[in-house]
Amino acid sequence: MDIFKRITEHRREQEKASWTGTFAEYVEIVKQNPGVAKTAHARVYDMIAWHGITEENGQRRYKFFENEMFGLGRTLEKLVEEYFHSAARRLDVRKRILLLMGPVSGGKSTIVSMLKRGLERYSRSPEGALYGIKGCPMHEEPLHLVPLELRGEIEETLGIRIEGNLCPSCQMRLKTEYGGRIEDVLVERVLLSEEERIGIGTFSPSDPKSQDIADLTGSIDFSTITEYGSESDPRAYRFDGELNKANRGLMEFQEMLKCDEKFLWNLLSLTQEGNFKAGRFALISADELIVAHTNETEYKSFIANKKNEALQSRMIVMPVPYNLKVSEEEKIYRKLIGQSDMKHIHIAPHTLRTSAIFTVLTRLKETKKQGVDLVKKMKMYDGEAIEGLKEADLKEMQSEYAEEGMSGIDPRYVINRISSALIRHDLNCLNALDVLRAMKDGLDQHPSITKEERDRHLNYIGVARKEYDELAKKEIQKAFVYSYEESAKTLFDNYLDNVEAYCNWQKIRDPLTGEEMDPDERLMRSIEEQIGISENAKKAFREEILIRMSTYSRKGKRFDYNSHERLREAIEKKLFSDLKDIVKITTSTKTPDENQLKKINEVTKRLIEEHGYCPVCANEMLRYVGSLLNR
Repeated sequence: MDIFKRITEHRREQEKASWTGTFAEYVEIVKQNPGVAKTAHARVYDMIAWHGITEENGQRRYKFFENEMFGLGRTLEKLVEEYFHSAARRLDVRKRILLLMGPVSGGKSTIVSMLKRGLERYSRSPEGALYGIKGCPMHEEPLHLVPLELRGEIEETLGIRIEGNLCPSCQMRLKTEYGGRIEDVLVERVLLSEEERIGIGTFSPSDPKSQDIADLTGSIDFSTITEYGSESDPRAYRFDGELNKANRGLMEFQEMLKCDEKFLWNLLSLTQEGNFKAGRFALISADELIVAHTNETEYKSFIANKKNEALQSRMIVMPVPYNLKVSEEEKIYRKLIGQSDMKHIHIAPHTLRTSAIFTVLTRLKETKKQGVDLVKKMKMYDGEAIEGLKEADLKEMQSEYAEEGMSGIDPRYVINRISSALIRHDLNCLNALDVLRAMKDGLDQHPSITKEERDRHLNYIGVARKEYDELAKKEIQKAFVYSYEESAKTLFDNYLDNVEAYCNWQKIRDPLTGEEMDPDERLMRSIEEQIGISENAKKAFREEILIRMSTYSRKGKRFDYNSHERLREAIEKKLFSDLKDIVKITTSTKTPDENQLKKINEVTKRLIEEHGYCPVCANEMLRYVGSLLNR
């Protein structure tokens, strides 16, 4: 890529997005596209919708969040629909501060950061174009120039609503620079930018003794007092507080509840009335979305204080819990590793999944439903079908604990331990056992967990290890079975011949002796039992297989080894069970013979080419499964 060519193209795109004209010209733009005069809340919702909305299993999914936020589908749907969408329709929730409340590293800051970046991009698109009075320190809506007495008629003509009044600076400029002629006032396209403090602000609390309210509302410019002679002259005031600069967009209030009370009082009027007090001026209008975030402990302390009732009533509290889906947790780790300098290190299959199993287990709460342990619950949450449980059971478990997901191990801890394992052992390939060992070591150094929690987490590491053992055995099972592909197909054909004879009340002919025999019940049951088919369910399963064979035959297709997933799994497990002694010897012998070496090479090649292993972790996996089978 030609770097300087791309920089030049970017500069041209920026120049193309700029526009300056008179208020009269702006009114023509509003006539053609009333959406340019939308509120800040509507702008945020439209920006999210602009990226696309889909529906899956009755749940709305927003493409805006899909590459950054994982496992928070229900939370994001509630956030967008109950707050942003409602606020965009000018319902009363827009007069509330949005407070994201949840555990550390749960995604609160990421959500706010995404909204900021999204608004910046959206304001540069034709759909997200917005305009402000040129030279206004608060880049305010030009329609504020319309006198209050005329607004009713003009709103009806333009099909919009005008809310808010001119800031003190623009009131003075309208008189002094334009002689009251609002049609001549210059208007410009506004491109939102956090870096340039245009429409996006961030307020972070610091030492209450040194932090000044001016950080929020602006301050007097003492260098110009002698020139203008009064503190109430707008020219002697700097409208550069975060509330001023975030007008038309969004202001992030970091760790809001750590802030001194005097900083929060300004938000009471802003949220309810859309204005705030600054200096010796009348109330200043502001159209902005205020997003704050805090943790659960501070929030409980805040609501326990009766003095905070007024502010509390002006908040919409949106819980942001940890993700509770193993597959989504994997994506979080993959994203964080991809952003680091460690992305060149090979991560063995199932490593991140095993880490995610441990992490999610620490966040779940034991269900009261009989026969459902934490592992089954975890699998159901991740979309796996569990025999004997239905969709209604899942919904019941999800509504059992309102606070589920608000505690447990956070993703940062896991990534810290993965980093520790990589650095300490200088690994070129990281496997699940390396990470579990690092997790276990880290629990001793974890600053905020009790002995009881530590013991419980150690137990979860043991559970994650067992799950990994099953995954490892299944992986090697498949690789070995493919090395004995002919044996698998022969077993498959034998099973089908016996099922056909059983369902049709026929005898089966021995291919060698020609003797007629009853179907081999022992063979069929030895295969069916591998996938949990009970004695009572065997007839229905066999009939299902026969129907599937007939369907394939009618369509002129061959019913083969890959045509029925559960039957293939049963055949693989049966064959692996029969081969278990061979696998034990092959994987654990220190001096394999020629035939054993050939099988090892075939299995290793399959693991590398089809399952994502490297030569190092493929050989480690073979040795590990060999040791499991020999126990």
